[in-house]
Amino acid sequence: MSENQKMSVKHVGIIGSGTMGSGIAQVAAQAGCHVKLYDTNQEALGKAQKALDKILNRLIEKGRIDDAEKSRIQGNITYVNDLKALSDSNLTIEAIIENLDIKKSVFSELETYVSDDCIIASNTSSLSIASIAASLQKPERCVGIHFFNPAPLMKLVEVIPAIQTSEMVLKTAIQTISNWKKTVAVAKDTPGFIVNRVARPFYGEALRIYEEGIANFATIDYSLKSILKFKMGPFELMDFIGNDVNYTVTETVFTAFYFDPRYKPSFTQKRFSEAGYLGRKSGKGYYDYAEGAVKPVPKEDKALAEKICDRVLVMLINEAADALFLNIASAQDIDNAMTKGVNYPKGLLAWADEKGIDWCVSKLDELYNEYHEDRYRCSPLLRKMNKENRRFFN
Repeated sequence: MSENQKMSVKHVGIIGSGTMGSGIAQVAAQAGCHVKLYDTNQEALGKAQKALDKILNRLIEKGRIDDAEKSRIQGNITYVNDLKALSDSNLTIEAIIENLDIKKSVFSELETYVSDDCIIASNTSSLSIASIAASLQKPERCVGIHFFNPAPLMKLVEVIPAIQTSEMVLKTAIQTISNWKKTVAVAKDTPGFIVNRVARPFYGEALRIYEEGIANFATIDYSLKSILKFKMGPFELMDFIGNDVNYTVTETVFTAFYFDPRYKPSFTQKRFSEAGYLGRKSGKGYYDYAEGAVKPVPKEDKALAEKICDRVLVMLINEAADALFLNIASAQDIDNAMTKGVNYPKGLLAWADEKGIDWCVSKLDELYNEYHEDRYRCSPLLRKMNKENRRFFN
C-alpha cells in the first residue's frame, strides 16, 4: 500500500451479519463509507436489514438523526451473499464465529477476490492475529480491529498489529477507525489484548470471594456498585454476557497464558454453565430472571463491602500494571480501554495513582502472604515504582 493510498478507505466489506457485524456496518455507513455486509445466510441478512431499520427509527424518535440521515445510512449498505461481491473493498472486517480454522478458511478465500491493497481485518476478541495472518499470501495486510458490543455505542476499538502487519496497514487502520469517531487503543497481539485480559479479575476475584464464603452474589455486586461506582456488579455482568461466553473467554485466556494461576477459571462458573444457568438469556444465572422472582437482598456492611472492593480493585490494578510492564499497550491506552471499552468508572492506572502505589503493593503482599498463591504476586512494575516513589501519570 502506497502513502497516497493510506487513509483512503471508502469501500468496506463486513463478513458476518450477526449483532457485531451489523453494528460495525452501521458505524462505517454512518461515517460515509460504502459498505457491503456479507453472510452466507440470506435469512440472516434480512434480519440484519430489519434490525438496522428498527435501530435507525429509534434514533429518529430520540432526535439523534432525521429521515434524510436514515436514508443516507441505509443507502450506504448493500447486503450480499457472495464473498466475491467484496472484491472492490479497501478494508474488510471479519466478525464471525470465534474459531481459528473457520476464520483462516474465509480469509484464504477472500484474498483471492480482493485487490493487493485491501486490508483484511479480524474482529476477534482473543485469537492470535499472527495465526490468522499466516493464512494469507500477503500476511502484512492483516490486522486486528476489535469492536465492543454494541459497536455503534461503545467508543473503544482495539487495533492489534500482528508481527507480520506492515506499518502502513497499521497507520491506515488507526486513521480509519479514528475517522469513524472511535477511540483507538493499540494493543500487542497477546491473549485477550487489553480489555479481555485486564478485566479477568473483575469476574475471577469476585467468584473467588464467593467461593470462600466471604459474601454472596448480591453483596459482592452491591459493594462494587455502591463504593467503587461500577455500573454493574460482576455477577450481574456475567449474567448479562452469558456464563457460557464469559467462562469460555476465561478458559481461553488461562490456556493461552500457559495456565498462569492469575487467570484460573472458577468451578462455580463452570457448574452454572453446565447446569444451563447462563444468565438473562436462559432466565436464570446467578440471579433468577423469571417474572415475579424476588431479587436477593445484599448485606449492607460497610467494613465487608470495603474489604471486597479493596481485593477486587487491587487485583484489577495489578493486571493493568502488568499489561504495561509487558508492553501490551501504553498507560493511556490501557486506561482508555477500560473506561471506554467496558465503562469502568476510572482508568485502573489512574486509580492506582489515586489509591497510592504503596497501598497497591501492600494490599497485594497481604493477599500473597495469606494465600501463598502465585495468583496474588505483585507486578514487578508496581514494586519498582513504589521503591522509586513514582506514579503512572504526573
